[in-house]
Amino acid sequence: MELEDHPHLVPNIFLFVDRRCYPGWRIQKARIGFHDLTFVVEGRANYYVNGMKFAVEEGDLIYVPGGSVREAHTFKESPMHAYPFNFFWADPHNHVHLPFGVVTKNVITKEILGYIREFNQVWMSKQPFYMIQARALFELILHRLLSSFNRQSATRIDLRIKKLTAFIADHYSEDITINDLAERFNLHPVYLGKLFKVNTGSTFKEYLHRIRINNAEIMLSAGDFTVAEATERCGFHDISYFSKVFKEMKGYPPSAAKKH
Repeated sequence: MELEDHPHLVPNIFLFVDRRCYPGWRIQKARIGFHDLTFVVEGRANYYVNGMKFAVEEGDLIYVPGGSVREAHTFKESPMHAYPFNFFWADPHNHVHLPFGVVTKNVITKEILGYIREFNQVWMSKQPFYMIQARALFELILHRLLSSFNRQSATRIDLRIKKLTAFIADHYSEDITINDLAERFNLHPVYLGKLFKVNTGSTFKEYLHRIRINNAEIMLSAGDFTVAEATERCGFHDISYFSKVFKEMKGYPPSAAKKH
C-alpha cells in the first residue's frame, strides 16, 4: 500500500456476513476483483490464494487483494466462524493493496471485535443512513489495523536511518548530499544508499524531494510565500526544476497549491 494514497481511499463495502460455516462450506476457485478482509474468530479453514495454501485459525486476519485467485474450505471437525468484509476502493484507487500478507496473526483485539460487532448490528438493522455509519466503523477498523502495522514496521527500522531521517527533517532546506550524511554517520555512501532504500522504500534523493515538496506545499497553501520564496526555503536552487518536481509529485503546479 502506498501510504500517500491513504487520504483518498474510500471503501465501498458490498458484502458483510457473520459467517458460521457448516461442515461442507467452501469458496469455489475464482479470480476476484474486490478486496476480501476476513476476521477469523473460531475454528479452522484452508485458503488458497494464487495457488498457495494458507492454514487459518482463530485470531487470524485474512487479506485477499483484488485481482487474486481465491478458494477456501473449512474443516468438518472445526468449522470456521468468521466476519468477512468484501469491498472496493472508490475509483480510481481499487488497485491499491493493504500492506498485509494473506494471513496476519495476533492483530484482532477486543477493540476491533467490538467495532465488528457494532458494524454487524448496523449492517443488519439497515436504518436510514446506515451505510455512512457502517463505512465509518469499517474505517475505524482499518485505522486500528494500519496503526498496529505501522508501529510494528517502525520498530524494524535501523536506528541509524531513524537518526538520519530526523536530521533530514531538521535540515531539508540546506544542501544535503548522501556523501555528507555518510561522513556524518561514519558509513560508506554506497552502503548508506542501500540501507536507506531497504528501511524507507525510497532512495535518498526521492525521500529528500518528498520532504522538501511537502513542506513547500504547506508554505504555498498558507499563502505566505511566493513560488520563488518556497523554492529557496525548501532547498532548491532552480525554480524550473522545483516546479517540475512539484508537479510530478503532486499532480499540479506549485502556482495552484493554494487552490488545493
